[in-house]
Amino acid sequence: MGNRRTFIAVAVALTAQLSFAATAQADQLADIKKKGEIVFGVLGTDEPNSFIDPKTRELVGYEIDIARAVAKKIGVKPVFKQLSVAARIPELQGGHVDVLAATLTHNKEREAQVDFALTHFVTGSKVMVRTASGISALPQLAGKKVVTVRGGTQETNIRAAVPTANIVTFENTQQAFQALQQGKGIAYVNDESSLLADYGKLGPAAKNFTILPTSIGVESIALGLRKGEKGLKGVVDATLRELESTGAANQLFNKWYGPGTRPNMSKRAFTISTDKI
Repeated sequence: MGNRRTFIAVAVALTAQLSFAATAQADQLADIKKKGEIVFGVLGTDEPNSFIDPKTRELVGYEIDIARAVAKKIGVKPVFKQLSVAARIPELQGGHVDVLAATLTHNKEREAQVDFALTHFVTGSKVMVRTASGISALPQLAGKKVVTVRGGTQETNIRAAVPTANIVTFENTQQAFQALQQGKGIAYVNDESSLLADYGKLGPAAKNFTILPTSIGVESIALGLRKGEKGLKGVVDATLRELESTGAANQLFNKWYGPGTRPNMSKRAFTISTDKI
């Protein structure tokens, strides 16, 4: 009888613990509403996704606008916390930010660490080289110094494409881009969309640089969420679907990436519709 009572007590306690854990994990959306704000982890150095406007000194960009739309949908204030590329997932897992809006590529490896919202941008990794180098194809980068950001998929992509390249990484993309301009590397790897924005900043000096035509990876960019937060993911995905259905998503693309912007992309080649890759 004693053993039976002990078993029942343990079973009840275990059930209570599991129930509490499930409730606690499902409470992030409720907690966000309660505190009246949602904290987005952003890069702030990746134009046009998230960067500091030199005139207003405020964070602006494509992902900033998407984050604001999510906050509005929930009915809370958006708060932005700048992160390095390498710190994005640890900061999310540690509870220091609620959502990542930080040019986060959705890939199979990361699915074990975080959940992803619907893909809101699709691009590819490309390489910018110094024109004087005479490099016109990826194989010519063998043994050459190539700069990129630390902790991003760009580093993985270029190592796979040119295994013998000498890869040098920096804390953020702007440091890597500056290193290329200063002659500290012969090539610079970034997402094509951001690379085009960087190229647009060069002005007359653009003639000294060339973007190689070959893509070294497809990047599906999405907001990152902590694992199992179905309530929050549901609201985020609903916001993205609404942006798509109303035409606002295409307006945001044209605002930050379209004709006349630094990336100067002619049209959007994707729709916001899936969280699968």
